[in-house]
Amino acid sequence: MKIVGTGSALPTKIVTNDMLTDFLDTSDEWITTRTGVKSRHVISNEKLEDLAIEAARKALDDASLKAEDLDFIICSNVVNEYVTPQLSCIIQGGIGASCPCMDINCACAGFIHALEIAESFHKAGRVNNVLIVCAEEPTRMTDWSDRRTCVLFGDGAGAVVLAPGNNIRSIKLSASSATDKLWQYRPLHPTPYITKDEQDVPLQMKGQDVFKFAVKAASKDISRTLEDAGVNADEVDHYLLHQANVRIISAIQDYLNQPAEKFPVNITDHGNSSSSSCPILLDECRRSSRFKDGDLIAMSAFGAGFVSGAVLFEW
Repeated sequence: MKIVGTGSALPTKIVTNDMLTDFLDTSDEWITTRTGVKSRHVISNEKLEDLAIEAARKALDDASLKAEDLDFIICSNVVNEYVTPQLSCIIQGGIGASCPCMDINCACAGFIHALEIAESFHKAGRVNNVLIVCAEEPTRMTDWSDRRTCVLFGDGAGAVVLAPGNNIRSIKLSASSATDKLWQYRPLHPTPYITKDEQDVPLQMKGQDVFKFAVKAASKDISRTLEDAGVNADEVDHYLLHQANVRIISAIQDYLNQPAEKFPVNITDHGNSSSSSCPILLDECRRSSRFKDGDLIAMSAFGAGFVSGAVLFEW
């Protein structure tokens, strides 16, 4: 398949590092040097589904397609206000589509997993036009008294439309079970028979373990993807990495021995927006005319599980 349209939507509320010092024992310098984040967009009066629908409509407009042209909708989401129905059904109704839809939860690597699903469905002859929407509000998962986690995240939605083509050159997915490194526990309503201890625990993260996994997994996934496509690192025009931490991005850049100008970043004023990070960055790069026809783009993402993935595609 090929990407024929992109879109994104961000909350209007911008929270700077200095604003966090009102209730956290931190500073702009402390946050910036460790993460690269200066500010982030945080949901206040918006609903996540509205941001998702806005991003989807922008992607459809960019692709010059209508909702009724879609054969499938895939939504990547970790948490939202609804346990059910699935967010993709809400998006389907919001844009006026009638095609099948599904949600996936592959944490921050959700966009690349969704690309693999869309590509596989197309190769099987099942779909032609696919909408992928990644909509995330990780700021609702953290303890806002814990400076180790809450300073990292921002909210938002990104979307792409895929149509038939030969632009996706290679996709590689991987997983390594390490469930104690990055997790959140949120019990549902108890039954009359529950006797086990259940506690609502906000997002927990072992930062050094996540850092090591991210650098190792992304470097390996990208290398395998390039090898599969018969491309060397120097031939790639742009590396779009999950915007989790600027130091992770720098470490992967060093591993690949590539110049910084090949690695666009928006973590400075977006933070980590989970699976929406990659499609938001893609949309912003496209709308700033960063890409030209024929450019090779490598994308990599990693998240809790741990899961990761990389894709090489031609613009």
